[in-house]
Amino acid sequence: MSGPLSKLKVLDLSTLLPGPYASMLMADMGADILRIEAIGRHDLVKSFQPSHNGSSYSFLTLNRNKKAIALDLKQSSAVDLVKKLISEYDVVLEQFRPGVMAKLGLDYDTLKAINPKLIYCSITGYGQDGCYKDRAGHDINYLALSGLSSFSGTEKSGPVLSGTQIADIAGGSHHAVMAILAAVIERGSTGLGQHLDISMTDAAFALTGMFGAGGVGADVDPTLGGTVLNGGHFYDYYQTQDGRYLSVGSLEPKFAQLFFSNIGHIEWLDRSNSSNAKQQQSLKADIAGVIAEQPLAYWDQMFTVLDACVEPVLTVSEAAKSQLMVDRNMVVNVRTVTGDSVKQIAPAIKFKSNNAADNENDMYVSEPNENDTKALLTEFGYNQQDINDMLAAKAIK
Repeated sequence: MSGPLSKLKVLDLSTLLPGPYASMLMADMGADILRIEAIGRHDLVKSFQPSHNGSSYSFLTLNRNKKAIALDLKQSSAVDLVKKLISEYDVVLEQFRPGVMAKLGLDYDTLKAINPKLIYCSITGYGQDGCYKDRAGHDINYLALSGLSSFSGTEKSGPVLSGTQIADIAGGSHHAVMAILAAVIERGSTGLGQHLDISMTDAAFALTGMFGAGGVGADVDPTLGGTVLNGGHFYDYYQTQDGRYLSVGSLEPKFAQLFFSNIGHIEWLDRSNSSNAKQQQSLKADIAGVIAEQPLAYWDQMFTVLDACVEPVLTVSEAAKSQLMVDRNMVVNVRTVTGDSVKQIAPAIKFKSNNAADNENDMYVSEPNENDTKALLTEFGYNQQDINDMLAAKAIK
């Protein structure tokens, strides 16, 4: 694809979510991504449901606009191939525990000797050093250890799970892309690459910057349901008569006035300014009682014409069909390996010179296949006998 990163070549050795999401972001911006799929190592995301022709919609989305090759990195011939690729690639993205890439002979120091300009990005749960560097973990653990879980939820609910993986994506994927692009800029001045150490726990800790700042600076921790944005204020979700939900974000006085006047209780406006926790909870109970009297469609019709920061809670499929997402071109059709297409969430970053909707026909999903693998190896100087030997040894497929 064309785009601002069209001259950037990335070798992606990651699986699951953080690394693939990061390389998807770069692919959407035009980067040339070669995904290395490990032979004999199943990517759990591929098995998620729902699926399309044997691959989950999640897998198809995360791996769009990428080339793919399958290698057995436990075989020296496959490792040698990666080392040959390194001479022409700008970035390596990997997500193994610290030390694994060194055992494979593909660590930063080894590859830097081949290509000093290489930018090598490692995404891990706890970083390349420190007491937890060898410890297993998932998004829920990184959020727990960062302190973010301690004030995500209410006293009644306790810590709650988010609908998306905050540490994995906002922590791992986005920080990795920012770091890679910053390193690309620096390389333009120095001519040298570097090793980027992205810890998802570090990043999740940094994401607490709004209300966590007091916990670090003054040992005053934010609590469950204790801040203006996590349930300690009438800023919240309220269930409607038909079991749906309405989001109420009317914090500022002008929005609050609109909200309370339109639910028929302008006299509650003064109560909304109270800093007393019990009074806020009492107000929320009263608001909940009113909202529960009518279905979501009633409240949506009322507030859709008002600028009051009140919106319906939509399902993902409803959001995809909404006028907002249609206007923003946030759904695209992407070609699959079978020649059909699937609808996917479009890139959120809009470049006026290169809108994803204008390049929809260029978007695709690929899987490792023998013909593409042979073409790649030929490009890097392998003869037919070399290729046949690697196929026979199952170093490639």
